[in-house]
Amino acid sequence: MTALVPRKPVPPFEADILGGGKWRLADQKPKNFSMIVVYRGLHCPICKTYLADLDKKAEAFAQRGTEVFVVSTDSRERAEQAKRDWNLANLKLGYGLGIDAARRWGLYISNSIRESEPAQFAEPGIFLIRPDQTLYAALIQTMPMARPKFDDLMAAIDFVVAKNYPARGEA
Repeated sequence: MTALVPRKPVPPFEADILGGGKWRLADQKPKNFSMIVVYRGLHCPICKTYLADLDKKAEAFAQRGTEVFVVSTDSRERAEQAKRDWNLANLKLGYGLGIDAARRWGLYISNSIRESEPAQFAEPGIFLIRPDQTLYAALIQTMPMARPKFDDLMAAIDFVVAKNYPARGEA
């Protein structure tokens, strides 16, 4: 597992997108941030609720100059089912994040404990990356519960942008 450091360049990041193509962090040109949200996968009922909330707030993040990308280690078929079953109409949804890539980004990996789960999958994480491809913030979890609230993240982005607040944790 790699520890990402605020204010330092992040590793390359790319994933396939539902509907075709690849999402590459290096290709993104947000005004303020690219926000990568890693979810556990179709098997996770907490992810369903969490991403439904984010889906409602996608435009509010866009208004803050933040491009949102959501991804899991799930296959295309499982990601398509999540998008359909969870009614995710406003999110750019990726799939097929590799376990090695997840580890490079410091994400925790779990082994299946239920038949409905993939053999291995990444636990949740949220990354705010500046347009210059440096890390602003990483919110990484070892379990599915007690995730950061998207309203709190929007308020943080508002503060950071208004005050030109620097990334912290770089020492």
